[in-house]
Amino acid sequence: MTFNYIDIAVFILYGLLTIGFSLWMSRRKRAAERSSQDYFLASKSLPWWVIGASLIASNISAQQFIGMSGSGYAIGLGIASYEWMAALTLIVVGKFFLPIYLSKGIYTMPQFLEIRFNNHVKTVVAIIFFLDNVFIALTTVLYLGGLALETITGIPLIYAIIGLAIMAALISIVGGLKSIAYVELLQVAVLIGGGLLTTYFALNAVSDGNGFFAGLKVLYENVPEKFDMILSPANPNYKYLPGISVLIGAMWIANLSYWGCNQYIIQRALAAKDIKEAQNGVLFAGFLKLLLPLIVVLPGLAAFYLKADITKPDEAYPWLLKTYLFPGVKGIAIAALIAAIISALASISNAVSTIFTMDLYKSLINKKASDKNLILTGRIATAVALIIAICLSPLLRNIDQVFQYIQEFGGLLTPGYTAIFLFGLFWNRTTTKSVLWAGIATIPLSLTLKYMIPDVPFMDRMGIVFILLSAIIIISSVLESRTAHPNAVVLTKGIFETDRRFKIGAAIIIAFLAAIYTIFW
Repeated sequence: MTFNYIDIAVFILYGLLTIGFSLWMSRRKRAAERSSQDYFLASKSLPWWVIGASLIASNISAQQFIGMSGSGYAIGLGIASYEWMAALTLIVVGKFFLPIYLSKGIYTMPQFLEIRFNNHVKTVVAIIFFLDNVFIALTTVLYLGGLALETITGIPLIYAIIGLAIMAALISIVGGLKSIAYVELLQVAVLIGGGLLTTYFALNAVSDGNGFFAGLKVLYENVPEKFDMILSPANPNYKYLPGISVLIGAMWIANLSYWGCNQYIIQRALAAKDIKEAQNGVLFAGFLKLLLPLIVVLPGLAAFYLKADITKPDEAYPWLLKTYLFPGVKGIAIAALIAAIISALASISNAVSTIFTMDLYKSLINKKASDKNLILTGRIATAVALIIAICLSPLLRNIDQVFQYIQEFGGLLTPGYTAIFLFGLFWNRTTTKSVLWAGIATIPLSLTLKYMIPDVPFMDRMGIVFILLSAIIIISSVLESRTAHPNAVVLTKGIFETDRRFKIGAAIIIAFLAAIYTIFW
């Protein structure tokens, strides 16, 4: 891609603005006055609009811009179910999960398991979370971001990866969660604005210069098979999106695990001023989720119609940027992509450092650590995690659809996470031994089914594993005790009550989703 001076100026301005704003936020409180709560939970001061924007900026990265556009190219609009069903999941998390989490005053998801069960359960899950975020989340975001920069600018992959890691480290290590969250407010505006620009120019190319809506009409009329939201078993991509499972099946397991139990997502809500701010924050994120398929899926469909000159689907989005954006707009679009990548990297890095510091270092190594020591440990953990990811990410180059790789291999762990948290939250007879057995059985069961029934879609296998783990928890708990666990969550009257704004917003999201799935069934 050829950059002119306008593109370079826009790109440099974005980088300076992001880093400068992060440093300014980090210096608003002197280091000597900063506590671990300031660094890891933003002093519990985030308002709803920052929470919602930060959730989306943390979630949307190269995995979506590059990976989901690639799946849009290969599969079609159906891949948008990951975005639209997430909006519905956020409503469930806001209403039923957050009131319990915030009432416990926790820093991390494993810490909840310590309160509900014991330190052994917390440690096992903390280690799994740490490994998952370093070896899957950080690694894939760095690789896809590096691939995009290599394709668009010609920068060699390894140098692009190192550059992205350094920018994320500057934001995450220096400022902590509050700095990250407010920077993400800026970045979500850039990524949505720049992403919509890319979509507009892609659809404008599809319609031969007749604009966005004309381009949508051309796509729908010429590749109607790409607009199926519920794939039939005859569809060659059924193994990725197995029919009705995206509505009432195992996609719920993946979504509840990600939005309801994932540290680097829930950490934003844990940093809210109060429960109402947290709930309205996830509601705001739900509305933004409805918009995101326009940004991360439609470009892939456009690239398919335009017969993109690419060798694998994940090259679709960079090809569009390279082919159809004119000077000035290129800089904005690249800034949007980089904004998404840096936000995700900083968020995951901060979550990794929080889990390592609070759940492993403080719990197992130095129980009397000072706030200064905890912050230093968190910064070191961030740096080490990024270095590991830099070393591993180039190894993903031979995978065609990295988004599907993330879903399938993340799905080996997801049923266990979800079962442990759901039963811990909502069934008072769940025992400590039962969830330990479920945790131990998760990976062996997942791998066994993967090799015994490889033709069954991974999403359905994930559902089967979840059912088997649920049976283990129920049977083990019933055999062990006939009474409620002493540490069970007490669901007091009115704990799940929400304000009028949340109820109206939830109703609008549900109505929108009902219309979408009815039209494009």
